[in-house]
Amino acid sequence: MPISLPGPLTADDLHAAAAPIPVDVPAPVRESVAAGRRFLAESRNGDTPIYGQTTGFGALVGYAGRATDADQADNTLAHLGAGQGPDLPVPLVRAALLVRAGSLARGLSGVSPHVIDALAAALGTGFTPAVPRYGSVGASGDLIPLAYAAQALRGRGHAYLSGERLPAAVALAQAGLTPLTLDGRDALALVNGVSVTTAALALAQHAVRRSHHALQHLTALLADLLGCDPQFLDARLIAAYAHPGAAVVAARMRSRLAGAAPSGTRPLQEPYSIRCAPQLLGAAEDALSYVDGVVAWDLRAVSDNPLLFPGEGVVHGGNFFGQPAAFAADLLAAVTAQLGTLAERQLDLLVDPARNTGLPPMLAAGPGQQHGLQGVQLATTAFVAQLRRDATPASVQSLPTNLHNQDVVPFGTQAALRAYDGAGLLHLLCGSLALGLRQAAHVGARQPTAPACAALLDRLEHAIPPVDPDRPLDGDVRRAADLTAEFFLNRAA
Repeated sequence: MPISLPGPLTADDLHAAAAPIPVDVPAPVRESVAAGRRFLAESRNGDTPIYGQTTGFGALVGYAGRATDADQADNTLAHLGAGQGPDLPVPLVRAALLVRAGSLARGLSGVSPHVIDALAAALGTGFTPAVPRYGSVGASGDLIPLAYAAQALRGRGHAYLSGERLPAAVALAQAGLTPLTLDGRDALALVNGVSVTTAALALAQHAVRRSHHALQHLTALLADLLGCDPQFLDARLIAAYAHPGAAVVAARMRSRLAGAAPSGTRPLQEPYSIRCAPQLLGAAEDALSYVDGVVAWDLRAVSDNPLLFPGEGVVHGGNFFGQPAAFAADLLAAVTAQLGTLAERQLDLLVDPARNTGLPPMLAAGPGQQHGLQGVQLATTAFVAQLRRDATPASVQSLPTNLHNQDVVPFGTQAALRAYDGAGLLHLLCGSLALGLRQAAHVGARQPTAPACAALLDRLEHAIPPVDPDRPLDGDVRRAADLTAEFFLNRAA
């Protein structure tokens, strides 16, 4: 099914846009966009100044712009070619193009209909602009990264096609696309929004949600393999805690541990990484629900300036200011760091013979001759350290710029990109724990007694051979992470 603009778009739509995907612009939407364009032409003939049409940009708004529309488009984009660093991931850039198309298709930006058509056409192919990571403060939209995207659509700069980085003009031709023509308003509308920030936050939230669900199942499997008493999930206990997220998480975990039989050999009270898991994961559930809301709002928002309301007027303001996403991304980064800590601590518990019910150290099949999960555990320590560093809030680090025109900035782009990176590390931490659980079963852990836990372990055992003898485990960690995430999605209530 094609994605129909303007939406409402979802994080699933953005995730799907990683591959070529059909995007439809229905006739009523096209007419709304065209009406906005006609209103722009009418408004230009009046006495009211319209930012970016005849003026300079940012702090230079008080100066006249260039004489022709084509020159004004160049004036908009050329000075923003100041990004640096590695290119953003292709799936993220494609998601940003979809978000920008959704915003423009709401008909309030005065953009030419063919601009939205060009975005839709590009998304239907593998064409992806090459966009540098560094340079956006997320205050007047993602100006610099979106300028690179706009230039690539014009055939300038570079782009990716079938995994190859090419001159953009070559990539357009090979994809069967026509270079995009822009006037000043079109160019400004393409860059004056927080579409990269929104896309990064939405994709990060999508990934963290998957890991959060996977951790609930992995924690249940850990408790079953070790023979823990599941009373830490007792419905009466959790109801007294009163937090709604804990109730949701505990109910899911009880369903996964249904039928589990305690071994009777574990301590009366488990370590907090097991006993307090529903409280920790429940708090994450509540926080993620807030981020869900911000993502949903941003995906139906018009982030641009000015906005044109046909028959009413042109309104200048600050809908390009990415503060909501900045706060949400910082919260998401904190949640991700704590979820990562939980996964790392559970793996540490699992590899420690003093706490793992007598399993060999590092889950090695032959300790000394083999080293089992020792390298994997070292890597998880590094992952968690990185997550903790990246959990420092970006949304309160405002620095004035642009001759104090942008005297307060949210740094939402930086916050969202760090959350996006962190989601990838959390995925690997879940894979590391899943691999440890698979190896524990090989070196002497009891068989799961809960059917849902047995089903997950069976899937891991069929896909990943035991670590016996030692081998590089980087690919196995990724495979275990993917399998666990897919396992939950296929069985989610």
